Amino acid sequence: MAPIGKALVFMGIAIAVAGLAIWGLSSVPYIGRLPGDIYVRRGNFTFYFPLATSILISIILTILFSLMRR
Repeated sequence: MAPIGKALVFMGIAIAVAGLAIWGLSSVPYIGRLPGDIYVRRGNFTFYFPLATSILISIILTILFSLMRR
């Protein structure tokens, strides 16, 4: 059972680090409002899909993980 416990601890730390990163990125002015993010407002209905932000974060994470793999 020790390997499962270690895995759970590391997953918890990874989730906490991801949460802190997202919290920290919320203070960056352009993250979430890039050209290419879909934002529709009609009356009481609002639809927001951060397409460009998602692609940018995906590219950054891909580069970071590929550098960590080496």
